[in-house]
Amino acid sequence: MRAPTFGWFQIIRLGLIQACLGAVVVVTTSTLNRIMVVELALPALLPGFLVAWHYAVQMVRPRMGFGADKGRRNTPWMMGGMLVLGLGGVMAATATVWMAAEPFYGALLAWLSFSLIGLGVSACGTSLLALMAKRVPDERRAPAATAVWLMMIMGFAITAGVVGQLIDPYSPRVLLKVSAGLSLVTAFITALCLWGLEKDDEAIEVVVPSANTERLQKQKFKEAFREVWSEPAARTFTVFVFMSMLAYSAQDLILEPFAGAVHGFTPGQTTQLSGWHHMGVLIGMLAVAGAGSRWVAGRLGSVQAWMVGGCLVSALATVGLVSSALSGEWPLKANVVFLGVANGAFSIAAIATMMRLAGDGADGSGRGREGTRMGLWGAAQAAAFGLGGLLGTAASDLAQVLLGEQRTAYAAVFGMQAMMFAVSAAVALRLRSGSPARLPLRFDGSALLKGGSSS
Repeated sequence: MRAPTFGWFQIIRLGLIQACLGAVVVVTTSTLNRIMVVELALPALLPGFLVAWHYAVQMVRPRMGFGADKGRRNTPWMMGGMLVLGLGGVMAATATVWMAAEPFYGALLAWLSFSLIGLGVSACGTSLLALMAKRVPDERRAPAATAVWLMMIMGFAITAGVVGQLIDPYSPRVLLKVSAGLSLVTAFITALCLWGLEKDDEAIEVVVPSANTERLQKQKFKEAFREVWSEPAARTFTVFVFMSMLAYSAQDLILEPFAGAVHGFTPGQTTQLSGWHHMGVLIGMLAVAGAGSRWVAGRLGSVQAWMVGGCLVSALATVGLVSSALSGEWPLKANVVFLGVANGAFSIAAIATMMRLAGDGADGSGRGREGTRMGLWGAAQAAAFGLGGLLGTAASDLAQVLLGEQRTAYAAVFGMQAMMFAVSAAVALRLRSGSPARLPLRFDGSALLKGGSSS
């Protein structure tokens, strides 16, 4: 007997938690970044390393998901993750202030702070997605994923605006007050949203215990991880997540410099161009949500078709950027919007597919290992995002040195991204066709086992 599925009220509550998670993260990765570089005149490499480190820490996501599976409840991990994240945010602000007097010790505290931020995001984010995989019905997954991610984006935007107003003019004392206040507010909202969210699960487990529960409880992390990794669909989808997110994130740090260097855009115009890309992403997300809704389900294509198509169109749009680099005359703004629509479409379709696969497993039931599967894919995404920015900027610099000309260098990098999107589409198509086992995947996943092996 399974717990009742979530309605829109419960989905909106999860969306508010995701917005709170995004609110704390955006301050640590953008506001503190700017203060370190501008107000404190520290090397830009420092915040870049800290952000990359918080992604590296998220390789423990499978272990966090396993912990939630073992406890059979996700809400304690979500609440605990938010508290750790909030603590890391306050410590990161304290470290930033300390850097003004003691750069070395402040940087050490910042490293510890961003470690906590990575752990908090892993625990809360992985458990949230696992709970959605358990309780959101198939026909509601694409709209639910869109709603939750839009609320996270709203959390980014609202927090950035409000915090920007509160800390201007900047002073260390104001920064600490705002950071502490934000952590308290997000923890309170999270606790409120989680109240009674899994009470049905507890009642059902007491009355009708699962036949598989005893075996799962005795498993250790390594055994559970190997069991999940032995599933062809789980392995294939891990490759898809890594390749598609690597291509997606690699464009972030080079799109605006490209527009300025090759097309002569001003800083304000490049910022607007980024805004047009985000608008396209929003349109793509809403399109998939509409296609996956119960009113038009099946008539506009399946969620998996949108995932494959979104990657293919992303590859086509990135080829357009290659042409834009080689030819001075090109509708760059329209191309960027086109790219954003494709990016948003495949992203939301991938999240909906992720929720379905997390609940399926090797035998079609999937019960009891949703968190471990979500953790595996979350770790792949974190690794891709951590490498993506580095790969995009490094490839751009290397191509410029080797080719000696900016236009050709940017064209080479965008061409590489187009290939990654095309490969992602091929992997997604193999997943859709139900033959993932034929993919030559031999990676044993040992790097992800570093999250721990104890029960």
